[in-house]
Amino acid sequence: MEALVNRKRCESTRIFIERTSPDKPVHPGMPELEPVLKPISFFEFWPGYLFYIPVAFQWLWLSIRFRGIGLPLIANPAIPLSGMVGESKSEVFSRASGLATEKIAPWVLLDDWETAIQGASLAQRLFKHAGLGLPLVAKPDIGCRGAGVQLIRNNDELVEYIEKFPPDGRILFQQLVPYEAEAGIFYIRYPGAESGEIISITLKYPPYVIGNGRNTLEELINLDPRAGRLKHLYLPRHHDQLHEVLPDGQPFRLAFTGSHSRGCIFRDGRKFITPELTRAFDRLCDDLPEFYYGRFDIRFKDIQSLMEGEDYYILEVNGASSEAAHIWDCRGSLADAFKTLFFQYRTLFKLGAINRRRGFASPSLRELFSAWRREKKLVGRYPGTE
Repeated sequence: MEALVNRKRCESTRIFIERTSPDKPVHPGMPELEPVLKPISFFEFWPGYLFYIPVAFQWLWLSIRFRGIGLPLIANPAIPLSGMVGESKSEVFSRASGLATEKIAPWVLLDDWETAIQGASLAQRLFKHAGLGLPLVAKPDIGCRGAGVQLIRNNDELVEYIEKFPPDGRILFQQLVPYEAEAGIFYIRYPGAESGEIISITLKYPPYVIGNGRNTLEELINLDPRAGRLKHLYLPRHHDQLHEVLPDGQPFRLAFTGSHSRGCIFRDGRKFITPELTRAFDRLCDDLPEFYYGRFDIRFKDIQSLMEGEDYYILEVNGASSEAAHIWDCRGSLADAFKTLFFQYRTLFKLGAINRRRGFASPSLRELFSAWRREKKLVGRYPGTE
């Protein structure tokens, strides 16, 4: 069995519970979630194949302009396919050193088990060796958009998760960090440059409904202006609690994972970008070899600390296919979303062209398609997302 272990400890605390205390803020550390007239934009949940048609045409044009259809696949030369599809989270983490290692939330990798009981026993040994303790976040080593992410609170849930996981896959377990505030930070840096640029901060607000002592959870979801339009995401997830009546003032969290496609609320946080935060990520990326483009999904203590570049942990490092996710703020326009995406893909081709001159060769589209097929096959067999 291959096991990759990050030994850096962070404080273990049970942050996520399905029902939080009525006197506890539902979004601790985050700027206030401002009310909006339209809780969902008209394009926010378009199918990806439809939304990305203009980007596909831009890719073809840029391929001609830069004389290389696969240049985005070497924008981050140290990551297979630059992180466009099918990259291993553990392999990306294992390349980190110094500050980057310290900032990545402690993790272990489980693979090569025969039964769920045996897999859970192996996992417990990995946890002990790495100094990790429940609760832990379980996620597929290969996957995207929050597929298969669950919080593991006890050994029974650990066994159940492994039992439902495809045996030819690999599971990354990550310590639940002591902060609830969450964001996506998009960073770009050109090879040879001493510093880079943060082009986007996306604040991620978990969705809640608040009990009133009369309505059931299902009724509260249906009555909520936003959750009622996304009930296909929330109702199956909480099917065993839908008929419970929540006490007056009792918050109920509808989604754990900070993925937009799984129901998390995104807000544009670019106004919180500061020179101090940019310098902090410059130092961080000094310890991520050949990483020039992508989004860091993080949890942080509070917005002021984040602006100072302090008190945060990295949950994931996303490469070439990652979005500057502020485009999914329901207050944004379709024109601004495409403006951002077109900028991103022009940048990918520029980075690829620079790295080609540095001696890196582009993978074939056949390799890209093969990785996409493998990821798609795995994702369809993962456990449900919490």
